[in-house]
Amino acid sequence: MLTPSLEDYLEEIYRFSLSLGSVRVTDLSNRLNVALPSVTKALYKLRDESYINYERYGEIKLTDKGKKLGNYLVTRNQLLQEFLDLICSKCDFAAEAEAMEHYLSTATIDAIKTFVEFMKTNPAWKQAFNDFIKFKDQESCYQE
Repeated sequence: MLTPSLEDYLEEIYRFSLSLGSVRVTDLSNRLNVALPSVTKALYKLRDESYINYERYGEIKLTDKGKKLGNYLVTRNQLLQEFLDLICSKCDFAAEAEAMEHYLSTATIDAIKTFVEFMKTNPAWKQAFNDFIKFKDQESCYQE
């Protein structure tokens, strides 16, 4: 099991591999706002766990295992952002999803996925929830 920090590295490597094809240490350093030695240390750990192929000064390539987990991590982040939007959270979705994603169990992620799918296929329920939220917002204005 990867630490939250290593998950962040793998998630970004996966994102870069989708858009750029190749990934460099400086790309990760800039994106994650960390020093180059920190990136290199993380890359060796990911390599030792067989998520990437990497040699010093070389390209970073995902293994099949790394692609699979990277896809899961990106999908999990997108799901949590969609969930936050769906429940009308008044937050920075990206920051909030980042804060949540490492600490929720797979069972909870699966439950959120089921809830999001349910709400997407039942627009009347989604509309009823949105109406409820508007009512609660108006009600709180009158109580102040």
